[in-house]
Amino acid sequence: MSRGSSAGFDRHITIFSPEGRLYQVEYAFKAINQSGLTSVGVRGDNCAVLMTQKKVPDKLVDKSTVTHMFNLTPNVGCVMTGLTADSRSQVMRSRHEAANFKYKYGYEIPVDALVKRMADISQVYTQNAEMRPLGCSMMMIGWDHELNKPLLYKADPAGYYCGFRAVSAGIKQTEANTFLEKKLKKKKDQSWDLDRAISVALSCLTHILSVDFKPDELEVAVVSKDQPKFHCLSEDEIEIHLTALAEKD
Repeated sequence: MSRGSSAGFDRHITIFSPEGRLYQVEYAFKAINQSGLTSVGVRGDNCAVLMTQKKVPDKLVDKSTVTHMFNLTPNVGCVMTGLTADSRSQVMRSRHEAANFKYKYGYEIPVDALVKRMADISQVYTQNAEMRPLGCSMMMIGWDHELNKPLLYKADPAGYYCGFRAVSAGIKQTEANTFLEKKLKKKKDQSWDLDRAISVALSCLTHILSVDFKPDELEVAVVSKDQPKFHCLSEDEIEIHLTALAEKD
């Protein structure tokens, strides 16, 4: 029990430490970094972009089966960062909740309603001893037909969720958020179209990881006013954006 201030208080998920901390929930946040990946989300004026690294763990693995981008409904999709198995479990639950909503009310679940539901479920996991928090972070985008604009949300293992203009998750989250803040502050008066949003997300990952990406090392998903359905870009389309960024630099 002589392990500093966390001694004994990290054994059980529902016990607060004397400082008022839940160590198991904090460890779930650390588990997000285990994948070694960084994901970025950017919301433009009439589009939203998700971008993440694509690492194939083994040469024997079929790389077309490795993905962190998931469709939840035709118009809503997400990128999962963290433990892969936990991510897939949360994606399946999200699809189940979205299908239930459509069956009950007769229309597709809005992004904010789905992310709120998933955050509520994550929060319950921090109260019950029979379930551990999931070691993954969920960034969700979608086109909201009611508000007629794109939405970008992020939900964490503690059950907190929030809408963002730009956000990141993963091992280099702090550096990525600092980079995105600078970009947003600098370009307040400029219009953010789809190409610009993708360019900012690309330059963010390239800058913080100091890597020149190849098209097969990235995954990019977008929604926009012209194409409100959630879809991933092909390697050829990613190549065009990488070339444009290289020429700009």
